[in-house]
Amino acid sequence: MKDPGPYSHGRMKQPRKGAEKRESNRVKVRVPVELQIEGSKGPIRTETADLSLTGFYVEMMFTLNVETPLDIKLQIGDTTVLAVGKVVTCDPTVGNGISFTKMLAEDRLALANFLQAAKDS
Repeated sequence: MKDPGPYSHGRMKQPRKGAEKRESNRVKVRVPVELQIEGSKGPIRTETADLSLTGFYVEMMFTLNVETPLDIKLQIGDTTVLAVGKVVTCDPTVGNGISFTKMLAEDRLALANFLQAAKDS
């Protein structure tokens, strides 16, 4: 069987296993994000639907397969937050849940401050 690559065009929804597994509350906030897939020519530019310290959700017509590794750039105000992550949920033609797997301490602090300010507003 041929590997479909990182995209899941028209594939069945991959079910979430078990109960809610989020480690932190997500904030409904739209933030520009670039997702870079290894080997692809350019990034996917979109925006978050919600965001937390552990990940985010993006709405996309052409979704990515679960476990696809990503290099991530979030633009929060004047700050660019860099992270490494992976796709953890796939809702075909709707979007993807993405989890952070690596992030520098200073980027995590910038993200935490941004999220706190967004909650307070």
